[in-house]
Amino acid sequence: MSPVWTVVAAVGAATIAIKATGPFVLAGRELPARLGALVGLLAPAVLAALVVTSTEGDAKRVLGVGAAAVAVLLRAPMLVVVVVAAVVSAGARALG
Repeated sequence: MSPVWTVVAAVGAATIAIKATGPFVLAGRELPARLGALVGLLAPAVLAALVVTSTEGDAKRVLGVGAAAVAVLLRAPMLVVVVVAAVVSAGARALG
């Protein structure tokens, strides 16, 4: 097995172990209130990190994300935000 596949297998095993730790340790108990609030913030933080890393260095994608941010600030529905981001990104790619 190559070193890359060894790392992939090790990371996969570590991920499974980490995910199994929560249910094993908590065993049906409720999360503390502060931890429950923190868990609720994880998904938006991970999504923001994915957006930032996917747009890094690509000005056309940054334009789309910026347009989406403006649409969010204007309180547009989420479907409109996604469509605005896609249209602006596609327009920037077509023009540039």
